[in-house]
Amino acid sequence: MTTASSVAPGIDRITTALDVGGFGRLAVNAYVFHGAEPVLVEAGTIVDRDDFMQALRTVIDPAELRWLWLSHTDPDHIGSIPQLLKEAPHLRVITTFFGMGILNLCAPLPPDRVNFVNPGERIHLADRTLTALRPPAYDNPVTTGFVDDLTGALYSADCFGALLPDLPDRADELDAETLRAGQVRWSTIDAPWLHDIDVDRFAGVLDRVRRIDPTMVLSGHLPPASGRMLDFCLGSLAAVPHAAPFEAPDQRMLETMLAQAVAGTLPG
Repeated sequence: MTTASSVAPGIDRITTALDVGGFGRLAVNAYVFHGAEPVLVEAGTIVDRDDFMQALRTVIDPAELRWLWLSHTDPDHIGSIPQLLKEAPHLRVITTFFGMGILNLCAPLPPDRVNFVNPGERIHLADRTLTALRPPAYDNPVTTGFVDDLTGALYSADCFGALLPDLPDRADELDAETLRAGQVRWSTIDAPWLHDIDVDRFAGVLDRVRRIDPTMVLSGHLPPASGRMLDFCLGSLAAVPHAAPFEAPDQRMLETMLAQAVAGTLPG
């Protein structure tokens, strides 16, 4: 089920909760930044695109959208792009050169409706400036988050996501142990390369993000968090290189799960 809710004055969230069999629940978020030139951040999943558009319409008429910030091209971020381009005649998609190239394999973008913004660059809208950045962890090389100077929000794409037993309205409501375990588990799956990094250099990357000092931390896969949660989230990333690598289910496990499903004993 896809729902809409207010995150802060001028920001709404469109979210779907996914059950990741046996590992927890994952939020899949998009955001609407209202203003003189409304910005939609992400376009939802492919499988739930009709529900996504229905939820979006409860917070804004899609025709009013002027920008779509597409952090990367994974299937849980691009679902409603064709419908958005159709319903929002003035919409332009913010992505990168390679982001557009990857989309050309499945959902080609009209080049005249694309705006390239690379990490470190800024895009100036009528009432706000979005400064692009590469989050400290990602699963797709085109990933680009941003800082919004109007609200002070940091959008981190997949970074800081968490697999959780349940999804509260705010990450601040979670106890520290549950959140830390969920974020570490997610990052070992989503960014396994973190096990192979130079931890001292990575600490420098985390310090640069820490200096952003945002009012909010908005992730594609975590309930919205207050800015004071940033240091905790960075601590979760710092723990990943030392955590046990994720061991994915193998074929034997799949066959066991299929047998349990047939027998009606598969855990919910």
